[in-house]
Amino acid sequence: MPNPSPPPAAAAWRDFDIVEVSAAGWRARPDALVGEEPLLIELRHGPPRDRRRTPLAVTLRTPGDDTDLATGMLVTEGIVKSPREILAIAAVEANVVRVDLHPDVVIDEARLRRHGVVSSACGLCGKTSLDAIEAECATLPAGPTVAAGFLHALPAKLRARQELFRRTGALHAAASVGLDGELVIAREDVGRHNAVDKLLGAGFAAGPYPRVLFVSGRAGLELVQKAAVVGVPIFAAVGAPSSLAVELARRVGMTLVGFVSAERFNLYSHPERVLP
Repeated sequence: MPNPSPPPAAAAWRDFDIVEVSAAGWRARPDALVGEEPLLIELRHGPPRDRRRTPLAVTLRTPGDDTDLATGMLVTEGIVKSPREILAIAAVEANVVRVDLHPDVVIDEARLRRHGVVSSACGLCGKTSLDAIEAECATLPAGPTVAAGFLHALPAKLRARQELFRRTGALHAAASVGLDGELVIAREDVGRHNAVDKLLGAGFAAGPYPRVLFVSGRAGLELVQKAAVVGVPIFAAVGAPSSLAVELARRVGMTLVGFVSAERFNLYSHPERVLP
């Protein structure tokens, strides 16, 4: 059964007094604006007698599902492979998530590929090289297949789960879709990469990872890379892919679909997984 989307966090939006100008005239009214706040993700790691604290990132995100976001980032950064490697994870302050890692998890601080502030617009800020992120993406096996109608139905299903978008009109969404066409998990965030990290973090312990991942915006390299790291075979997007995203999808064996709507879509790589 599909999991219901969690209720929005209290700070996920704020009402501002604005002036609306239209053909009908000028009028003052309140307007809901999406929340955007920094989140510090801090790691505690090392042997029991020598635990250390290392910041993973400060990322700008929409408040809510913060532990999912931190978990998803750990997974897509290749820091953890199994739920047992996370001993504890909690929001210790309003904008701080602390992750206690198993002593066996080795952190090479020089290789942490994020530094400073990661904007809500870019999941690759702080990456040292494209070669480093592509090295973690194994070639995907064949299958599964879905029908064209499966993909045509996704935009309407995702819009029905986008509560914050309905309030503010300013969020990205990502959904894990079962092969029966139902949305299993959906997450929203002001940052498209954060929405995907929240989604993958939410499903990390339960598993398996999505067979189909659908996003409300474009398919940039940073999103396709995150999907490739966890072995997603079909990545579909409402918007267009970038050239690097297509190159990566073709290289790792992922089916990449863009411009998905009720009327059309484009297949950019490995079309054999989509049936008429």
